Amino acid sequence: MLMSLALGLLLGALSALVMFPAAEHLRSLRDGAQAQATLHTSGACMAGQCEVKFDAGGRTVVADLPVGSGGGKRSVGAAMTVRYQADDPQVVAREDDVGGGGAALLAWMSGGAAVLFLVIAGAAAFYLARQRRTRNR
Repeated sequence: MLMSLALGLLLGALSALVMFPAAEHLRSLRDGAQAQATLHTSGACMAGQCEVKFDAGGRTVVADLPVGSGGGKRSVGAAMTVRYQADDPQVVAREDDVGGGGAALLAWMSGGAAVLFLVIAGAAAFYLARQRRTRNR
């Protein structure tokens, strides 16, 4: 029961505090400046562990892709199109991610799993309370 409650709360926090804001951040770059970039550091892009390299305003920028980004299966040097804030080129996202769909999907999935685990915890608590009551009679 406690494990289900803990998992439900953890997944709910992940959804509400990480993935929904990540989806909104990605959507905020829809109208950003566009540039051709290469994958500079490959890793778990969905967790925000990838970097891209591109030219912005006459200088070369290496920037982290935000949490919720796709493209983790690409190898270093892979070409991609990115969007970035013109006044701060460190704020960047892949062109394919600016819809926020991947991050929003993960937010809904973790939110749904959170509800499932909380329902399981509630059902277990109800069952245990009912058993105690019948034992006391």
